[in-house]
Amino acid sequence: QVHLVESGGGLVQPGGSLRLSCVGSGFTFSNYDMTWYRQAPGKERELVGSTTYYVDSVKGRFTISRDNAKNTVYLQMNSLKPEDTAVYYCNAVARTPYGRVEYWGQGTQVTVSS
Repeated sequence: QVHLVESGGGLVQPGGSLRLSCVGSGFTFSNYDMTWYRQAPGKERELVGSTTYYVDSVKGRFTISRDNAKNTVYLQMNSLKPEDTAVYYCNAVARTPYGRVEYWGQGTQVTVSS
């Protein structure tokens, strides 16, 4: 059974930092492209980035890394702003002989507020 489990969210003051983790199980983690998305209240889900790409709004503040030995992808968030408040999701995608396969985690809430 496939699982993607995010953790590390919480309440942080503006300018603070958080590190999110996403652990995968039930699939060959290293074969999948891992990305982070977020969805703010009343807005559509948006791509945050991957290890090779970041949306402009987080460039220079967020860093994505992965440890295939631990089946984990990380999102290090620094200099957090209130507009970073959202539910953060990790996403796993692979192209297999059977087609495109995609998994989502359940999300973790990040709230940036004083």
